[in-house]
Amino acid sequence: MKQASVNTYESLEWNKFTEHIDVYNQEIFSAEEANNIQVNVSSILREHLKPGGQVVPHYHSVAEVIHITTGEVELLKNGEWVPYQAGDTFIIPKEVVHSVRNVGNKPSEQISVFLPVEDTTTDNSFFDTVLVESETSV
Repeated sequence: MKQASVNTYESLEWNKFTEHIDVYNQEIFSAEEANNIQVNVSSILREHLKPGGQVVPHYHSVAEVIHITTGEVELLKNGEWVPYQAGDTFIIPKEVVHSVRNVGNKPSEQISVFLPVEDTTTDNSFFDTVLVESETSV
């Protein structure tokens, strides 16, 4: 039987990205967890950049969606640095060089979703929601 699970903040370790500058991450959803619920996701990371921290220029074999949750950052986009802020979302295709750096005087944080890229595309659609009656409803 399928059941919901929770990764609590306390259970997630902060790891230092050794190849980047003052950047730390928590893996909030792993490839193994994705396999368990039959979805295609390489990883979802919560990333913390200290002031002056930078995810150095790089690219991936997967697509990446980066959502800035706090702070002021610049994104290396098409060869130039462009300023962005909390609430902005970057969509990075597979094999596109990109970088994010914290340009504020406080830490910045972002959620990065890494998505496998298939050779063929499918027609994606917005998800369905089915409401059920429950004694625990508000």
